[in-house]
Amino acid sequence: MLSVSIAFKRLIIGRPLSSDRLGEQMLPKRIALPVFASDPLSSVAYATQEILLVLTLGGVAYLHLTPWVAAAVVLLLAVVVLSYRQVVRAYPSGGGSYEVASRNFGAWAGLVVASALMVDYIMTVAVSVAAGVDNIISAVPMLDPYRVAVNLGFVALLTGMNLRGVRESGRLFAVPTYLFVAGVLAMIVAGLLQTALGHPPVAESAGWQVRPMPGELGLTGVALLLLTLRAFSSGCTALTGVEAISNGVPAFRPPRSRNAATTLALMGTLSITMFAGITALAMIAHVRYTGDTCRLVGFPGDCTHTSQRTVIAQIAAAVFGGPHSVMFFYVQTATALILILAANTAFNGFPMLGAILAEHRFLPRQLHTRGDRLAYSNGIIILAVAAGVLIYAFQGSVTRLIQLYILGVFTSFTLSQAGMVRHWNRVLAGRPAPPERRRIHRSRAINAVGACLTALVLAVVLATKFTHGAYLVVIAMPLLYTTMRGVRRHYDRVARELRPRPGGVTLPSRVHAVVLVSQLHQPTLRALGYARATRPDTLTALTVRISPDEERALRADWEEREIPVPLTVMESPYRDITGSVLDYIARLHQEHPGDLIAVYIPEYVVGHWWEQLLHNHSAFHLKARLLLQRGVMVTSVPWQLDSARHSRC
Repeated sequence: MLSVSIAFKRLIIGRPLSSDRLGEQMLPKRIALPVFASDPLSSVAYATQEILLVLTLGGVAYLHLTPWVAAAVVLLLAVVVLSYRQVVRAYPSGGGSYEVASRNFGAWAGLVVASALMVDYIMTVAVSVAAGVDNIISAVPMLDPYRVAVNLGFVALLTGMNLRGVRESGRLFAVPTYLFVAGVLAMIVAGLLQTALGHPPVAESAGWQVRPMPGELGLTGVALLLLTLRAFSSGCTALTGVEAISNGVPAFRPPRSRNAATTLALMGTLSITMFAGITALAMIAHVRYTGDTCRLVGFPGDCTHTSQRTVIAQIAAAVFGGPHSVMFFYVQTATALILILAANTAFNGFPMLGAILAEHRFLPRQLHTRGDRLAYSNGIIILAVAAGVLIYAFQGSVTRLIQLYILGVFTSFTLSQAGMVRHWNRVLAGRPAPPERRRIHRSRAINAVGACLTALVLAVVLATKFTHGAYLVVIAMPLLYTTMRGVRRHYDRVARELRPRPGGVTLPSRVHAVVLVSQLHQPTLRALGYARATRPDTLTALTVRISPDEERALRADWEEREIPVPLTVMESPYRDITGSVLDYIARLHQEHPGDLIAVYIPEYVVGHWWEQLLHNHSAFHLKARLLLQRGVMVTSVPWQLDSARHSRC
């Protein structure tokens, strides 16, 4: 069974890599871009859609606000990209926002950022995969009833690919990312060229009207401002994943900081170009998009069972001649792939952040251990499970999942940029040379503007999305924060208790050995021989009487073999072996309070999983209880059965 499980593992993740090959996993810029930037690049596929989704709550009356909302998102994206270029230069060790906040504000700020980023990474996987499946369903509507199953299948596929290693998964993800960028840029150029020639593209929804939601028509003043701000906060999904490059700087080839900064600039340029182009074409083609197709007047299908095509699907159909053209399917395929593979940004960022937190003892140390393929396997699996639970709970609905998004993003943005301002102030206090001072002043100004803008957006997101699902994130972040503080307190307490006392090694005055006996067989004889070889001060064979007949038979065998160890029999009227043994050990410890008690437990070693169900249960529970006793050492004495000797690992 063990060999079968290992063969299956090798099939999924491949052969293990030695630690000295870690350098081979470093990424060039052309691979790092799709690995770390697929999330912000892909989010342009639904950022415009989220803006339209909010503005059409009032019908089509407020769609004229779309360009202004999109322009605000573009400005914010440019500022954040510039700000994070300063981060990767100042903190190349890969901690990103977590390291910046921790070093400049203390551990509490770092944990706030870490909890925000962990929530964001989980949401990235759930939202990206769900959005990708949405685009697949736009091209193949018959898959709609299997939405959740398809989502979970893609999460499992991504998990297996990432368990194979960063470099290998990066090569697999590079092609879809570049195909998506090429397809969207070609669509934008073709659509704008058609418009310039007097034949603008027309979306399939251009002639439809939208019934406004009750109370959303004729908004003015504060109400209109709140609707606009809500649309802006939804459009800010275009910024998700920007910080992933700052978290992954160690994965770049040297010079790491410069390569990471260049990749950030390229990512920002592409994201802004594609987002602006898609928004412009959505306005030119008069796209209408709502969360409830029954509000669309003129929708040709059954609104209760048929979903509307996504915004990017409507634009592709309008530009390339309909929903059956080759280029339409190309754009939809590339969009679905990049959206699903955008989750790879989180699959790289979450495990790396978890490893850093584990190194700082805020998370279990297992998260800092690399797997067979030099990836942080435990973090990858935890992320996949958490995202899968969210997808199942929200039935793979992008509209419902998106409400939980970006709150954590802007929390980390704000603390990171504010921390960078403090960092530059501290550098300036060291009185650097005039040319360096000018550069630092420029960097500080960029980070200060970034901190102010992201703090404002954080307030807007919290106010506009709180009642729509963001309250769950507000609950989750403090829970994660409290958990990480608790883990650190545990590790600190353990470290204090394990610290060596002054005076060197203290030897026990006497050692009392106790061998547990159920019946006289080979494992028992081996345990007795091993215990005698350690030369304890006293040696006792202990058995618990459950059946008088079995106890008499054991005594007879004991005397017949003339075993030179006294056999002590404990009474157990309620057939409680564990309790009787613990009582004996407690009395022995009370009689010899300064001495050490060594308990030897004979155990079978089996070769098949089903055999394990038939043996060693009493020994397992007894050992667990004995390990809690002070002054007691527990030694398992194994006896390999034939199935164990012949099994192959």
